Amino acid sequence: MIVRIWRAEIDPARAEEYERFANERSLPMFRSHRGFRGAAMMREGADCTVVTLWDRPEDAAALESSDRYRETVEAIMNSGFVRHAEQAVVAPLST
Repeated sequence: MIVRIWRAEIDPARAEEYERFANERSLPMFRSHRGFRGAAMMREGADCTVVTLWDRPEDAAALESSDRYRETVEAIMNSGFVRHAEQAVVAPLST
């Protein structure tokens, strides 16, 4: 199992918009990709963390190169409610 972690800082005054985007656009996008096993979308104030689980490293890599993922990233970055985003970290999940 592979874990992918993405962190961002959002405008807290627009947190409701971020959460709506995450549920209505990001989550369906993740679900459409092969190897997707689940997601946790967490927010505390302005700090957001999205953890996704994937079957194999190839599945997580395919996400990064998919058109649908790129369109979703472009939309969220152009939304104005994300102040700062870090590059996602991808690693094997150890038990």
